[in-house]
Amino acid sequence: MRWVESGDVRLAVYTDGDPADPVVLLLHGYPDTHRVWDEVAARLSGRFHVVRYDVRGAGASTGPRDRRDYGLDRLMDDLRAVLDAVAGGRKVHLVGHDWGSVQGWEAAGRAGLRERLASFTSLGGPGGRHMADFARHGGRRDRLTQLARSAYIGFFLIPVLPELAWRSLVPRLLARRLRREGAPPRDGHPAPTLVRDARNGLWLYRANLLRRRRDHAGPPVIDLPVQLLDAAHDPFLTSALAGWCERWTPRLWRRGIDAGHWAQRARPDTVASMIAEFVAHVEGASPSRELRRARTGAARRAFTDRLVVVTGAGSGIGPASARAFAAHGGEVVCADVDGAAAARVAEGIRKELGGTAWAVQVDVANVDQMVDFSRNIIAEYGVPDIVLNNAGITVAGPILDHTVEHWRRTIDVNLWGVVHGCRLFGAAMVARGQGGHLVNVASLAAFAPTRLLPAYSVSKAAVKALSDVLRAELAGHGIGVSVVCPGFVSTPMAGHTTYVGADRKDLAVRWLARRRYPAERVAAHILRAVDRNQAVVPVNLEAEIGYALSRISPRLTRGLARLG
Repeated sequence: MRWVESGDVRLAVYTDGDPADPVVLLLHGYPDTHRVWDEVAARLSGRFHVVRYDVRGAGASTGPRDRRDYGLDRLMDDLRAVLDAVAGGRKVHLVGHDWGSVQGWEAAGRAGLRERLASFTSLGGPGGRHMADFARHGGRRDRLTQLARSAYIGFFLIPVLPELAWRSLVPRLLARRLRREGAPPRDGHPAPTLVRDARNGLWLYRANLLRRRRDHAGPPVIDLPVQLLDAAHDPFLTSALAGWCERWTPRLWRRGIDAGHWAQRARPDTVASMIAEFVAHVEGASPSRELRRARTGAARRAFTDRLVVVTGAGSGIGPASARAFAAHGGEVVCADVDGAAAARVAEGIRKELGGTAWAVQVDVANVDQMVDFSRNIIAEYGVPDIVLNNAGITVAGPILDHTVEHWRRTIDVNLWGVVHGCRLFGAAMVARGQGGHLVNVASLAAFAPTRLLPAYSVSKAAVKALSDVLRAELAGHGIGVSVVCPGFVSTPMAGHTTYVGADRKDLAVRWLARRRYPAERVAAHILRAVDRNQAVVPVNLEAEIGYALSRISPRLTRGLARLG
């Protein structure tokens, strides 16, 4: 630790790592100290020169003689003094959390400081002028939602009462909040000086929010590479306010995190990885797929740089969906039990669409193959952003003519294949903490069973139930789950079906051909389901009617099951 003088304040500055490496300055918020960054600093110090300091009045740093000297001008003087002491004339990569982020936005737009920054990463704190502009011009519902989340600020502006609250109830509430976010109190956070720090830090609000800005020119254009880390479960900041900066930040990368306000404590690996990737890119390294995907801009396609895994990609809905995702910018892994068919689809995407695609042979019913498949995909390409569990088989005929092997293989492929895909890739999405989407292909038979397809109907109904359960469980992790239920589609499925009892293959093939509903239309529904995070997607007229009847008149649905 070293001391840095700034006016009448002494700032406690802490450094880790090799001073010759790029400088990353981690700036904490309220009511924290530099110790809130311990886990992230430990992960960054092997590659960067990590600098932290306690803001005025917090931790080991002293407070100003005049308690009103917590305005942004004084805070910028502190930042400038620290840069003079540790940067050695080099540009610094600034990372701010909460009030540290507020300071970062101010520095990035302020002459004399922005020239000293190489990049800025914001976590959990808007710019002061962005906040003021949002309050004037944001959508009415967005403003009301943010106002409700910011209600505590009004309490902080009241004299005396907040100081008393910090001496009694609030520390316990803070500890409870941290535990709920998966960041339980540990040595150094909250700091032993919490009550004193919190009482001093109240003047961050009073000195800055009670003084009205006289200029209404709006926020400045931030001509720096800026990374916005958007914590999905931050109780104090809405995504609408966090993202209000986009219109003034031409070089912006926006990335979501499955975390609450103290994301650097709850998900240090994720936060440190995002900071390291961004800093390395600004320093000249090629961007990762995740970073390319995070780049904002109107010209980007809907699924640009998203990694998409499609099972059953060799025939029918699978290849149509793989091509659709690739046409909209996705990088696609085409998986099928028929490796040659998967390879043809991937080759077509590369040659005809100029897209990125790979082919993998895998039997989704085989758990060992699926474990290896998921591990290899994640190791080689990263955690998928979208997984389409589409592989399926059909056995047609009376239930009493189905053998045990017919049942076993149908359930293994149609249900267990989906379970394996959701379980293995879903767990990786949760661990990554950046959201994702699982799409499970069921069928009209999921809610409109027919005696012609008993095992198939059972397996698809189970896929729909599985999807409903997964959607409920994974929603808190920012992972969407959709179940797509097509009716009759003009695919080669009828030709690949196993028929027991009467052989209806020729009739089924002719019927699906006459239906004239191509797989490409199903693919369009799948892409829309991901984009809109739709829960249940009946596809085409008969599926929509069947879904409506299953909800309005289950008795009629059971009667229709006798037809055929």
